[in-house]
Amino acid sequence: MTAAAARQEDWVRHDRGVDLRLALGAMAAWLAVLAALDWSPCAAAVVGLAAAGVGALLLVPSRRGTAGAAAVALGAFCVALVLLPLAARLAHARDSPLAALARDRVAVTAEVVTTSDPRPLAATGLAGTVRMAVDARVVSLIVGGHEARVGGAVLVLGPVGGWRDVLPGQRVRLDARLQPPLAGNLLTAVIEEQSDPVAIGRPPWWQRAARVIRSSLRTASAGLPQQERGLLPGLVDGDTSSLDPVLSERFRIAGLTHLVAVSGTNCVIIVGAALLLLRRFGAGPLPCAAVGLLVLIAFVVVARPSPSVLRAAVMAAIALLALATGRQRDGVPMVSAAVLGLLVWRPQLAVDAGFAMSVLATGALLLIAPGWADALRRLRVPPVIAESAAVAAAAHVVTAPVIAALSGRVSIVAIPANMLAEPVVAPVTVLGFCAAITAPMWLGLGSLFAQLAGWPCRWLVGVAEFLGSRHGATVPWPSGVRGGLALLAVSLALLQLCRRAGARRLLASATVIAVIMQLPVRAMVSGWPPPGWLLVACDVGQGDSLVLPAGGGSAVVVDTGPDPVLVDRCLADLHVHEVALLLLSHYHLDHVGGLAGVFHGRHVAQLITGPLAEPASGAEIVRNVLGDHGLHVSSAVVGSSIDIGQVHLQVLAPAAAMHGTRSDPNNSSVIVRVTVDGVRILLPGDAEVEEQQSVLDSGVDVSADVLKVPHHGSAYSDERFLRAVHAKVAVISVGLHNDYGHPSPLLLAELDKLGVPTRRTDHDGDVAIALGSGHALDAIVRGTRASTVGLGSAGRAGADAAERFSVALCVRSTRLPSDGHATMSQWQRARWTTSTSAASFPPSCCSSATTSSSPPAPSSRSPPPPAALIRTSRCTNAPARTSMTAN
Repeated sequence: MTAAAARQEDWVRHDRGVDLRLALGAMAAWLAVLAALDWSPCAAAVVGLAAAGVGALLLVPSRRGTAGAAAVALGAFCVALVLLPLAARLAHARDSPLAALARDRVAVTAEVVTTSDPRPLAATGLAGTVRMAVDARVVSLIVGGHEARVGGAVLVLGPVGGWRDVLPGQRVRLDARLQPPLAGNLLTAVIEEQSDPVAIGRPPWWQRAARVIRSSLRTASAGLPQQERGLLPGLVDGDTSSLDPVLSERFRIAGLTHLVAVSGTNCVIIVGAALLLLRRFGAGPLPCAAVGLLVLIAFVVVARPSPSVLRAAVMAAIALLALATGRQRDGVPMVSAAVLGLLVWRPQLAVDAGFAMSVLATGALLLIAPGWADALRRLRVPPVIAESAAVAAAAHVVTAPVIAALSGRVSIVAIPANMLAEPVVAPVTVLGFCAAITAPMWLGLGSLFAQLAGWPCRWLVGVAEFLGSRHGATVPWPSGVRGGLALLAVSLALLQLCRRAGARRLLASATVIAVIMQLPVRAMVSGWPPPGWLLVACDVGQGDSLVLPAGGGSAVVVDTGPDPVLVDRCLADLHVHEVALLLLSHYHLDHVGGLAGVFHGRHVAQLITGPLAEPASGAEIVRNVLGDHGLHVSSAVVGSSIDIGQVHLQVLAPAAAMHGTRSDPNNSSVIVRVTVDGVRILLPGDAEVEEQQSVLDSGVDVSADVLKVPHHGSAYSDERFLRAVHAKVAVISVGLHNDYGHPSPLLLAELDKLGVPTRRTDHDGDVAIALGSGHALDAIVRGTRASTVGLGSAGRAGADAAERFSVALCVRSTRLPSDGHATMSQWQRARWTTSTSAASFPPSCCSSATTSSSPPAPSSRSPPPPAALIRTSRCTNAPARTSMTAN
């Protein structure tokens, strides 16, 4: 190659001498696979052959020193390397007999071999059951009584119950219905499970051994505190089954999720520790490589071959091969070779976000972080801090566009969080792995290693809790491909500006000011909770969670909603540190599913539930959470009273569990009336017509100033019950666009006819009832969609401060009247203290967001009414009580 050609080919080399040619070829191959997954097999084959031809044509010019010819030839061969086998796989997936049966949606009895662990899905199935997905390959099918030997990669979907003990490599038989897969993947079919799987034989011995190691680590960690007990297995082998969901959310917001995803970092630490130990005993390159390979294989089996683990394992295997042969290679070509190998083996990794972030982060550590660390050291930053900051910043900058495209959020605490976490990642990984491999043979030694690993785990928990719980820890950003590309463009522009000293100082100052305004200042001026609050209906989606202040950071909590993260967010924003009483009205998942969130970092003094422990899924959640905290359940006794601080609670119903009703759990809801500072609040759970009528027939006084509307505004309410309450304001706890049609337009029209103003969490966010000046009841709301996790008050749609809607009642005494119907003449005025759009407060029942769809089977959350009752009715606004104008 001539000198001129060499200079022109410098564009493929980093200024530190790193050869980028294979990296560019791997990038071209990656883009080719991304495009070809949607192509026909013939198109993929033609492009692959054309790429191979282009590479062959460029071989001769590249040997003569033609500038760039070698790099282009290498890229063309890389494209051919991944596309030709991909074409064959596409042909098999789309033209096999299994694919034809899937297009006809045939019911079959399938025998499959699982190739992954079952993973839970976000969407639940009928009756609120948790659904899962598991990768598998078909061995045979029985169609119409005839067995057919067909094969292909499939995705099995079904309830999680029957798959709890199924390991990768296990052969199972199940009744199912075939479905065609979505475009853009290599699946031959999707299997919708219609019966529990039946295991055939045993899984491979190495998978059984991995299960023993994973379960032994959980056993060895049993002596750790709850948070650390669930975190350690996640850090070591990716087992997050016992990880506190609130802590998991803290890790996500703080940008630390990669620590519990078992990425290449874990792989490098484990193999590196083994090699370091061998070198200390004088082992040569060949024994080191052999032992390192065995450790690598064991780690991949125990941790499961996730995309990031596979990428790291292949790269580590290449590095070990180089060590054994004495040919040390640069890191960038090794990563590039690993990417190419994995794209040939599993082309679907090209669309895996975790794989993309793993590769991008590794490339940033090799190409960007060293230069940034040198620059920081030149600014007299201590070397340890410089390297830590450079690594965290480089990884965050390259992965932030992917995260923003997926979530529509950008973390502003990820860099400091990773800097604080980095020093303890290696110790906790090594100690935890030692606990995992020693616990099956000697549990005492394994427990000792787990206890030692628990101390760095405590540090990680503290970092995640502190930074992941900050208001404004993430900021909104457009999601999707456009959002990701936009953030990438902004990042590149800022990096270019940072090359100038003046602009660098200006950007640094602006960043510091923005972070100070976003984190501590916003937290101090959030204006929540409002002074004098008596009740807060938390925006927890489709469910109930109600909080009453007991003084001194203590509260009474009624129900927990469906999500631990959402109820924890609400309690944290209310500065609730202790729960003096937790009342579960009944066991539907939308009332008990968030139970773990109430216990997160809080002491719960006592728990009271209703008389009917159904459905079983909700009762199991309660048993599991209470078992972890050593708390026992007490049953609510009708006629009993409980006084906690300023909260006086009376149990009104039911005297016994109801049976034979439309929904026995709903109609066995505990109905309580709470008096706080002289204001009476009726909390009827999900009581429906039968229980409401039973309460009225018994002559119980249900009158109250505030009504939590039964069953999320369901149509199954007795209008006599609503009239008997004589409420002055009503609150509906309901999820936006829920699939039950809640709240019913019929119920909203009835409340409108009774002259009861209504606040609802789906439109208003968190709703607080407070006693304002002049003994007026104030209904204070905190924007819409307040349940968006991690945003704080700053990120909620509706805006930077609480919106306040106050209704002053005409009263003659110092207390609100407890009797008498709140007629329209009693409402004197309504005032806004901040301007808001009319959409935030719908004026009539016609503005209800309802649907006519409902599940065909009863749900363990709360059964919907028939579609016929959920209809859009023509209703007019009630006569104007007052004019609403901005102050």
